[in-house]
Amino acid sequence: MSTTSHMQDSEVVQARLAIRLTAALSEQAESVPHDISERLRVGREQALQRAREARVKAPVAAASPAVVTVGRGVAAWGGTPSWWQRTASVFPLIVLVAGLLAIEQWTVHEQVRAAAEIDATLLSDTLPPAAYSDPGFAEFLRSPPP
Repeated sequence: MSTTSHMQDSEVVQARLAIRLTAALSEQAESVPHDISERLRVGREQALQRAREARVKAPVAAASPAVVTVGRGVAAWGGTPSWWQRTASVFPLIVLVAGLLAIEQWTVHEQVRAAAEIDATLLSDTLPPAAYSDPGFAEFLRSPPP
C-alpha cells in the first residue's frame, strides 16, 4: 500500500469518526439544560476567536524550535540544539568508554590475581628444584588443581 493511499484511508476514517461524534453530540445537546448550553456556546465562540488569533500568529510560531516528524514516526528536533542537548548526546559514549576501560582493568586485575595464586601455590609446595626443569611440569601448571 502506498503512502498516499494510506494517508487517504486515514483521512476517510477520521472524517467518518468526526461525523459520528458530531451526530452523537448533537443528539445529546438537546437534553442539556439551557444555562449549560449557553456556557458551551460562549466557550465555542471563545475557542473560535482564539483559533483565529493563532492563525494570524502562526508564521511567527513556525520559526521556533519544535518536534518535527520525519518519515514514519521518526522525530527530530527543529532548530539548533543547545549545549545541554549536545552534552546529553555525547554522554552515552563517555559512559560506554568508561565501562569498557573498567572491564579491561578488572580483567587485568583478575589475570594478575590468578598468576599470583599460582605463584603462591608453587612457592608453598614442597617440590624439588629438579621438578621445575621437567618437561611435564608445564602440563602440571596448565591442569586444574586436584
